[in-house]
Parts: sequence; structure tokens; C-alpha cells
Amino acid sequence: MRIAGAVRVAAAFAACGVLLTSCGSSDDGADAGANKGDAGGEQAKGAEATTNLKRIPDVGDGLQNKIPENSRQVVAVYGAGEDSAKSTVVLYTKPKSGSTWDKTRSWAAHNGKKGWTTDHRENDKRSPVGVFSLTDAGGVLADPGAKFPYTESASMQAPHYWAKSHWHDFDYVIAIDYNRAKGTPPNDPTRPQGQSKGGSIWLHMDHGSGTSGCVSLSKPGMEYLLKNLDPKQHPVVVMGDKRNLKA
Repeated sequence: MRIAGAVRVAAAFAACGVLLTSCGSSDDGADAGANKGDAGGEQAKGAEATTNLKRIPDVGDGLQNKIPENSRQVVAVYGAGEDSAKSTVVLYTKPKSGSTWDKTRSWAAHNGKKGWTTDHRENDKRSPVGVFSLTDAGGVLADPGAKFPYTESASMQAPHYWAKSHWHDFDYVIAIDYNRAKGTPPNDPTRPQGQSKGGSIWLHMDHGSGTSGCVSLSKPGMEYLLKNLDPKQHPVVVMGDKRNLKA
């Protein structure tokens, strides 16, 4: 465990109940095989990469202007539609001495099983649209070399009364800073905006279908993000369906 100390582990265990209602649920298993394979491996590299972009593609001024000026890493989640669970995750980076963005990697992914919302509520099964910082990571598995503070804890294990396809969802997790306290383990229960606004919205491992609000992608994708997202580069996630991203 990179972040040592009983306090961090205890916080993770205390938050387990919140995690179960926010990032997954037992009824997710009903459609677990419907789109299996949709969130497979890396989709874009080499010749497909796009460089010297003046802005993040397909993101309108409303969200574009919310990307901090000092951010040099953006994880863009492009939802297929407002009511769709399918999406694509793209990592954009800004070279140290540059002022433009490079598209470096992309992966097929899933979001909330009911799609997207600009007014996320607890258990609405939709992912929140917006720009959110990324500051903390963790999971059931040992730190793969993350640059984020990483909390390894068995308390993040998905319960085995869920469909078997979901058991490894939280092997690797990057917390999306939506209604959470930064600088804490991903499953810390603190919700500054209140319980009704939901929380525990994460990037995590994919099980082949929609989530309860998180964004999921392949294990190689999660490993890549954990090893390459750097707090010093002030990474953020820009996420939403096509229509709301361009608003």
C-alpha cells in the first residue's frame, strides 16, 4: 500500500456501504453480457493519434472553459448518446513546452446504464456531465505504479452476490472528484453537496455493460491511466454525451 496507515484503511472500510450503492449494484448483472467486449483494449495509437490540437475536440465552450489553464492532461469521455451506456475514453496530453493538445490513447468504455445527466442524483443510474479533477486512486490490487496517491484495500472488493462478471470492477479505481473530498481514498464517504447528489463516481474496470454512474474501461486502459496521469499535470476528466459535451 503506497499510502500507509490504519486511518486510511479504516476510512476505506467504513465507506464500503456507500461504494456499493453508488458505483455498482446487484441488478447490474441483468445485462452484463449484452455488450461484452465493447470495452476491450486500446483503440487508437500510432498513425491514428492526432497532434497539435488547439482545443479538446467535440467539447463546446461551456465545458472547454472549465478546463483549468494549468491542466496538461485531459481524460475525455465521449458518450454515444444521452440515454446510451456506451462511450469512448480518450486521453489528451499537452507536451511540457507546448500549448496544444495531443491525442495519445483511446479505449472503448461504458458509462451509466441509463446514460448521462446534468443533474445527477443518487441511484439514477446516469453518469454526471461535467469537468472534474482527478486526484486519488486505489483498488483491490496492489499499486501498479500509479502517480496518484494510491490506497490498496480489500474493502473495495465488489460483493460476490453481484454477477460474477462484476467481481473485478474495483481492482483498479481512479476517483472522479464529483461530490467527494479530494485527498482521501476513492471510497471515502464524505459528500460535500449532500447524499442526494450521489457520489463514488469512478473510473474503474469494465464488466461489459453499463454501470451505476461510473465510467469503466479495460484493465490495460486503467493500468495505462494509473501509470501516466500525474498530479503535477493537474489532470481532469471531461465527460458527457455528445449533445451535452458540445453545449
